Formats: sequence, C-alpha cells, structure tokens
Amino acid sequence: MPELPEVETIRQGLEPLIKEKAIALVDVSWPRIINTELDLSDWQNALVGQTIHSLLRRGKYLIFQLSNCYLISHLRMEGKYFFYPASEVPLVKEKHTHVRFIFKDHSELHYHDVRKFGRMELIGLEDLTSYFQLKKLGPEPTTESFKINNFAEKLSRIKKSIKPALLDQYLVTGLGNIYVDEVLFQAKIHPLTSSQQLTSSQIKRLHHAIIDVLSRASEAGGSSIRTYRNAYGKEGTFQQHHQVYGKENQPCPICGTSIEKISVGQRGTHFCPNCQIFEEK
Repeated sequence: MPELPEVETIRQGLEPLIKEKAIALVDVSWPRIINTELDLSDWQNALVGQTIHSLLRRGKYLIFQLSNCYLISHLRMEGKYFFYPASEVPLVKEKHTHVRFIFKDHSELHYHDVRKFGRMELIGLEDLTSYFQLKKLGPEPTTESFKINNFAEKLSRIKKSIKPALLDQYLVTGLGNIYVDEVLFQAKIHPLTSSQQLTSSQIKRLHHAIIDVLSRASEAGGSSIRTYRNAYGKEGTFQQHHQVYGKENQPCPICGTSIEKISVGQRGTHFCPNCQIFEEK
C-alpha cells in the first residue's frame, strides 16, 4: 500500500497543483530516503532552480519530470505528499515530514512517511527507459500494453505460486497485496495455484480480472486502508467494493462460504475456499 490505483490517484491530483512550479530549496531531514552517490547537499542543490514540467507514473512509481532530470519517488508502505499554498504552509514541520520542496512562489510540497520506507532518486532524462528495464517491471495493466500471449508465455516459466508471482511486478506492474486478492477472487483462482499449471481459460480470466479490477479501483480513487489519502486529503472508495480482502470469516458475496485468510509468501491472503478451489496437479 499504496498500489497502482492509489499512486495514479495521487498523480492525477498532485500534478495540477505543482506543474510549472520552480524549486527554490529542498530540505531533507531523513537522508536515508534519498538514493544517491552524491553528498546530500549536492543532491539538494541539483534540484534548486529546476521546474516541475509534469508528473508521470510507471507502476507504483511517481516520476517528476524536471528541467534536466527525473525525480523518481517510490512511496512504498506509507509515503504520501501534501501540497501547501504559500498562505497555508504550516509554521512547524510535522513529525513525519522528511522532505520539503519549497517553491519560488513560497508554496511547498511535503513528503510524509511514517515508516520511512519510501525512496527518492534523480536520473538523467535519457535514462528513464533503462531505469525501469533494470527493475524488470512488467507492462502496465492496460489492454494496449498488457498482452495475453506474453502473459501466458511468462507464466509458463514461473515455478512459484500465482500470488507471489503477481506481487513481484514482473508479469504485470502495479499489483500489491490488496488487489492480488481481489483479482484472484474475480478470476476464481486459488492463490496457491502454480503459475505454470494455470489453464488457458484461467489465464484468460486472470488477464481480464487484472485489467478490470485495477481500472475500477483507479476510477474509485483507490482503496483507503489505514492511512491512505489522495493529494487533497480525501479517501478513496474502492474498499467499499472489496469482495475478499479484509473480509475474513465474512460470507463470500457469491456463494456465502466464509472467507478464509492464510499466509502466502508471508503475506496475509484472503480467498473463498469454495469459489477458489485449490487443485494440486
């Protein structure tokens, strides 16, 4: 958390607030958030005078397109951004605000992260494609990018169970724990099913469910679980449409069987034992 729908919602809300803002100063109070071989002061100075021209997304990563480089931001578990107009900048920095971007018009963008797991780094304008190639990110979950033939071919070479396979971002990018549970339920696939043993009909259902669930979740502004809020501090609403995630011991919306929770790859996993039957082959 946040997963693709939440990151996309943040991107859409934040971009109009910061687009064409010129950076006057960058304040970093928790240096470990910054991935760089530079001295921290040099990293901060490299941002001074740059303008934010657009805010992009790749998978769960936010990409700030600056004048002569990209700032890549990975929010991980609890990262979030707050924008403050000049007249609303807090007089005292909040405890969990670790990076502040102070613009020339005196407005500010604050990066807030309770667990401090998020990371930021700068890359050259020519390095964006290779940066994500090295991370082995799969395609975006859209009909244009996410082709079923490539998906099936990759699945045939993966020996692990389907849940951890979907979580590692190689097959398709953007899925996290919440949406993998929801996708597998919609596709009627048990989370422990071997990726290599999925049938063609299961692969078709899974491919459709990935695109459908992430699309609907993005339209709903993501799922507000625990602390997630969008760029305006508002909650998403897709949690109201969860079928299995967080529904342990509640009746399945399809068959009425109690939803179960198990650990798969050290992740809490919700499923219906009747709709998602495990068939070991």
